Amino acid sequence: MRTARPLRPPRGLPLRAVAPNAVTALALCSGLSGIRFAIQQNWAMAVVMVLLAGVLDGLDGRVARMLRGESRFGAELDSLSDAISFGVSPALILYLWSLSTLPRFGWTASLMLAVFCALRLARFNAAIDADDQPHKSAGFLTGAPAPAGAGLSLLPMFLWFATGEPIFRSPYLVAPWTVFVAILMVSSVATFSWSSLRLRRNVRFEAIALVVVVGAAAISAPWETISTLCVAYLLALPFSIASYARVKRLRGTAAAVEPTTPTSA
Repeated sequence: MRTARPLRPPRGLPLRAVAPNAVTALALCSGLSGIRFAIQQNWAMAVVMVLLAGVLDGLDGRVARMLRGESRFGAELDSLSDAISFGVSPALILYLWSLSTLPRFGWTASLMLAVFCALRLARFNAAIDADDQPHKSAGFLTGAPAPAGAGLSLLPMFLWFATGEPIFRSPYLVAPWTVFVAILMVSSVATFSWSSLRLRRNVRFEAIALVVVVGAAAISAPWETISTLCVAYLLALPFSIASYARVKRLRGTAAAVEPTTPTSA
């Protein structure tokens, strides 16, 4: 009688699982480096580090899908990286740059940005396996995503870099703006998901031309370009809300007119 061979222990994580986690770790390092540059009052580099973390955050998921390296560990690490890079880091940068001159309320605004970003990510993780996600099934996001929220919170700094006007550094402007962005991240507002957008075939050339124009503008006038993109995102919010309301209304109409299946006796 042949005895069953003992199962071999796993040899370790495959490289395809390590690569996306390495990109996520780089995003975390970038976000933390933004705090270091802010302590040194190198504001431009502090903001660049947060923006770089946003770029790396957009790459890690694509690398994981390309290499088939998705894992629960990677999802948790990504959420931790997002909470620090897009919540804690922008909050501390804004506090050291402007909000520290506003007693009590300045620190409260910074706390709201950091904590609300973490709450948004916790809500996302709690619903990641849920079947009933109306916004996601319709191609929308719930509230502003963490990278977009970080970029929006730093809009006063972008405008300050572009114009040099001291009004944009005033804590009486930065504090309520920070609170607004924090609330936007945890809100139930339907926002566009860029991964769900589909272009028509007859506008592909125009889309490529637009990307080239934006890229050229970002090279020649980076802060003005980033400020314009932030304003464009804000202007798109009413359209995303109206678009989701239309999808929700159509779904309700379709459900109401759907014929019931007769049951056999």
